[in-house]
Amino acid sequence: MHGLCPAKTDGTIFAIKRYALHDGPDLRTTVFLKGCPLSCWWCHNPEGLRHAVDMVTVGDRCVGCGECLDTCPEQALRMTAAGPLRDGAKCRVCGVCTDTCPALAHEATGAGMQVDEVLDAIEKDRPFYEGSSGGVTFSGGEPLSQPGFLLELLRECGRRELHRTVDTCGFVETALLLYVARETDLFLYDLKHMDSAEHARVTGVPNERILENLASLCRHGHAVQVRMPLIPGINDSEANLQSTGTFVASLPGIGSIDLLPYHGSAVAKYAKLGMEYRGATIPKSNPQDVERAARTLERHGLTVRIGG
Repeated sequence: MHGLCPAKTDGTIFAIKRYALHDGPDLRTTVFLKGCPLSCWWCHNPEGLRHAVDMVTVGDRCVGCGECLDTCPEQALRMTAAGPLRDGAKCRVCGVCTDTCPALAHEATGAGMQVDEVLDAIEKDRPFYEGSSGGVTFSGGEPLSQPGFLLELLRECGRRELHRTVDTCGFVETALLLYVARETDLFLYDLKHMDSAEHARVTGVPNERILENLASLCRHGHAVQVRMPLIPGINDSEANLQSTGTFVASLPGIGSIDLLPYHGSAVAKYAKLGMEYRGATIPKSNPQDVERAARTLERHGLTVRIGG
C-alpha cells in the first residue's frame, strides 16, 4: 500500500443515491463520502463538508413526547419551547435519539460504514448496470479526503468489474491523486474559477494545485470529464469563461466541458443544519446566460454539454 494512502476498510458517508443520471455515464449508484477541503459558497451538499458525523434536531417536527430525553444515555438533551436542545459537549452521536423519536425530529448527518457494507448496497443495483457504461460514482464532500477508504472501495469495485468514477475538486496531493487514478476509470473534475485569488475567496483555497493536478491527470492519459459549476456573479464573467476555455482546450485528451447551472436548491439544508448559506444572494442561473457561456466556451473548440 502506498505510504500516502494506508489501507482503511471503514469510512464515513452521508448518502448512497441510487439511479443517478448526472454523476457519470449512464445509470449510476453514487456514494457520498464526508469531508471536504473546500468551502464553496454555493455548496449543495453542506452535510458533507465535515468529516465528523453530527446530530441535527429539527425542532418543528417535535411532538413534545420526551422519548429522546428519557432514552439519551448521556442526558445530552433538554426540552425547550422550540423543541429539544442538544448539549454538544455531552452528545457522543450514538444515534439513540434518532431510533426512538416517533416524529423523526433527530437526524445524523452521516454514518460509519465498512467497505463490505457499501459494496452490498452497490450490488443491489448491478442489474441496472449490465450491458451499459453505468456503474459507481464516489462523490462528496471530497472522496479523496478519505483516501484509504476510497481506494479500498475502488479496488473492490474493480474486482467486481464495476465501472468506477471519482467526482473530485482536485485539491489533493498530486502523488496521491495519480495513485488513486490507477484504480479509477473516469474522473469528474470540477473547475470553479481560473483566478486563484478569486477562487480562494469563494472556496477557501487557491487553485494552483487544482489546475496542476488536472493537467497531470491528462498528461498521464487518465479519462477525465471536466465540469464547471456556472455560478452567476461568481465565475460567469466573459473574462473567466475565456480563461477557462483557453485552459481546458490546451489539455491533452480533453475536447469537452460540462456546464452545471446554479439552482440554489440546498437552501433548506443549511437552515436544517444551522449553517450560514453564503450563496443566499446568488440568483438562479438564467437560461440565456447559460447559453452565452456555452457559446463562449465553444469558440475554443470545445463541445459543451449543459447538465442538470
